Amino acid sequence: MRVFERRRRARVQLEERKRVEDDLQALCARGEYNLAVEQALSAYGPELRRLMGAVLRDEVQAQEAFSLFCECLLKGLPEFRWESSFRTWSQRIARNVCFKVLNAPTVRHRHVSLSEISARSAPRRSTTRPWQRSTVKDRFRSLCERLDPEQQKLLVLRVDQKLSWPQVVRALSDSGESLTDEQQARKAAALRQQFQRLKAQLRALAIEEGLIAQSDTRA
Repeated sequence: MRVFERRRRARVQLEERKRVEDDLQALCARGEYNLAVEQALSAYGPELRRLMGAVLRDEVQAQEAFSLFCECLLKGLPEFRWESSFRTWSQRIARNVCFKVLNAPTVRHRHVSLSEISARSAPRRSTTRPWQRSTVKDRFRSLCERLDPEQQKLLVLRVDQKLSWPQVVRALSDSGESLTDEQQARKAAALRQQFQRLKAQLRALAIEEGLIAQSDTRA
């Protein structure tokens, strides 16, 4: 009975995996790479996180590596030839990212800066009537002003001042607060997640305001 149940579960898992792979390939054929990555992470994200955690054996490194992995996935997806399953290909990317993090622990992922957003949107300025124009930098700053004070401070520390995550943790901690290494690591991981959500929020606002095009979010 147990053998039969295991076989049934394996068959269902294979059928579900095939459905996921077919859906992903169809999305890529239509050029919907952002949606493909979202669905891939929904299906395979947990096991990929476990894989990266097992390789790195460090929660903070694994979190940062997963963020880098997601961007590598999106950048590499248009060139993927489907000669293997998406799952196998994504696992290979995940392992490669982990090895890069292990071999170069001081390297940090470069986040999109204000100047880069301005450069991307520069060609759009000429289509705006002169009396409607404002500098992209000013308009972007106005977007930042919509954030709450804590979000603004995180943005300044990480993007403008380019502080490392341990430095950001110390900057946002109370002056008299003493944190253990484990507490600092947990707080850094939480701030990373908050920063990822903050970037997504700013991108959405920038698209809404016409500062960047929808296609620029794939960069």
